[in-house]
Amino acid sequence: MAPVPLEGRYGATWRNFTVWFGPNMELSGVFTGTLVFTLGLGFWPGLAAMLIGVALGALPVALLSLWGPKTGMAQLPLARLPFGRSIALPALVQWFSAIAWDALVGLFGGEAAQILFHVPFFVGVLIVLALEGAIGILGYEFIHQLMAWGSAILVVLFVILTVKIIQHGNIPMHSSVHGTAAIGTFVLVSTITFSGSFSWASYAADYSRYMKPEASRPGIFWATFGGLFTSLAWMYTIGLAGAKSLSNQTASGVQSLMGGGFLGVLALVAIIFGSVTGTAMNDYSGSLAVQAGGVRIKRPYSAAFGTVLVFFLVLWIHGGETATKFQNVLLLTAYWIAPFLAVVLIDWYRRGQAVTRGRLLETLDFRRLRSGWPALVALLVGFVAMVPFMNTGLIEGPAAKALAGADLSFYVGFVVAAALYLPLRNMEDRRTDDVSGPLVTASAAS
Repeated sequence: MAPVPLEGRYGATWRNFTVWFGPNMELSGVFTGTLVFTLGLGFWPGLAAMLIGVALGALPVALLSLWGPKTGMAQLPLARLPFGRSIALPALVQWFSAIAWDALVGLFGGEAAQILFHVPFFVGVLIVLALEGAIGILGYEFIHQLMAWGSAILVVLFVILTVKIIQHGNIPMHSSVHGTAAIGTFVLVSTITFSGSFSWASYAADYSRYMKPEASRPGIFWATFGGLFTSLAWMYTIGLAGAKSLSNQTASGVQSLMGGGFLGVLALVAIIFGSVTGTAMNDYSGSLAVQAGGVRIKRPYSAAFGTVLVFFLVLWIHGGETATKFQNVLLLTAYWIAPFLAVVLIDWYRRGQAVTRGRLLETLDFRRLRSGWPALVALLVGFVAMVPFMNTGLIEGPAAKALAGADLSFYVGFVVAAALYLPLRNMEDRRTDDVSGPLVTASAAS
């Protein structure tokens, strides 16, 4: 929670590439690519929609990663500045989102462990979650080191898998949707893949906060963007290209495509490894969010408890209708971040150079925080405004239906929250005659 002191800062900017590249080199990204074929887009329009979505979603993550070196703080603790005590709500949502993402990724690792070790599925899940929980508890530096080594290992597997998919052929070139339906599906696909990269935005500063303040800003930005974009674009693309070959959408499909034998075993090991690395980052950042919300619990304990909840969510997703449940969880865990991002960006740029270490240290006392009602209202209203534009298996809003299934909710939520937060923040500043942030004065606190 506390800002990392200057004497404790270290780390090269290239580490931001590997820490964002490694966790996305796993089977849930491939699975997302197969959804594009399921939704009806052929390879080239599907590829264009995916690349647009990934690039747009990676931009805010790269931008927010710059805040880590400047402040030495993680993303959700930093959000105490605009949200004050109301940070409890986004912190709780962040924690549940991290659990949901762990389940999406852990599902495939559990299936791979089931096949590799010849155990029941739930035992395979337990193996993956035990490894993931241990890494999440070990924390920041171990995660960075693991991603650096893991990225190199996972590249080898996915190069082989890419070659196998190309050799196998049968790439779905033609779309099964046309006209306005094709346009709506194109937008929906870009939204789904946007959510894959954008969902990391609430973690961004977590993995750059130990870097020195004078670290290259362009270097951090492009390393973060490059790590996210390269890994996700690659996984989505091979998922779409191999959608017909991977029709069962499981770890066994990859094993079969690799031809079994040694390569098949290597594929299963790599799927487990990729699942563990991806879920470990969710677990670690989710535990930071719990502390940011004012819950006085040691980070390793909340990480361990979150891992237990993941187990039951994995079993639910695996229980049937996996594709529908996967798409629903993927979108619903990212929707809230759009209005959240609008609030924190406006607050940050209003403050300018006023974010000092002293000011940040004051935010550690939850009792001294203001209510943060402008931020909370903007977040809630922005989210409600998104609902008519959402398109999931659970919700298909009237606006999404009118737009042939196109999901524009992220953009609507961001704009509405930004338009509302700015005047509400100005109103609050005039009322308190204090434009420096959500912290109450020492006399008011006493």
